[in-house]
Amino acid sequence: MKLRNVVFIIALIIIIDQVLKIWIKTSFSTGKVDEILPWFHLHFIENPGMAWGWKFGNETGKVILTLFRLAAVIFGTWYLGKIVKHHYHKGFIICAALIYAGALGNLIDSMFYGMIFDKGLVYDPTVKDYIAYTGIASLSTDGYSSFLHGCVVDMLYFPIFDINLPKWFPFWGGEQFEFFSPIFNIADASISVGVITLLLFQKRFFKRKKPEETFATIETSADISDKVQVQ
Repeated sequence: MKLRNVVFIIALIIIIDQVLKIWIKTSFSTGKVDEILPWFHLHFIENPGMAWGWKFGNETGKVILTLFRLAAVIFGTWYLGKIVKHHYHKGFIICAALIYAGALGNLIDSMFYGMIFDKGLVYDPTVKDYIAYTGIASLSTDGYSSFLHGCVVDMLYFPIFDINLPKWFPFWGGEQFEFFSPIFNIADASISVGVITLLLFQKRFFKRKKPEETFATIETSADISDKVQVQ
């Protein structure tokens, strides 16, 4: 697989991810939900932590997480170049590109969104949590935070079905269960598709080629004849 094809895949995911995030951020107030289909909603939330809405401590934890993402992207840049150069399996390269694009997409939010939007989640040490804002954010040079302190924009929500579990159900009996409850973005989906596909097809991607059989040759000075003596 050629490097330009890998770059195209990554660029396409980044563009779609960022265009959707910026549109949501500048069009929706936090918590707003638009029902596109009964099982597909646009639900705007901001995530100060990891993928799928997971948090990672306070502001110090967030900076550490952002720096970790940055290090992962730098390593991923080198690694993608290596596997393309050494002609790894095409499926493996595509999965690596999807994971890389997802990590880069969320890294852009964490690094720059605090500087380019006028509103966003801000950490309040008195309550030891992030404080929501009112209204709709807009692009501005007067950011709501600083470099490395931006929050990731999430909006994809798929409440496919919602049921009350029977009381006999282990552990969660009698509770309400919704599938699928996480709110995520294109970058998260790209990472998940890459990882899941890699796990499902790892044997094919890392299949070892059988060594070709070799036959030893013996040099001799004897004359070779096609005549066979039969007694």
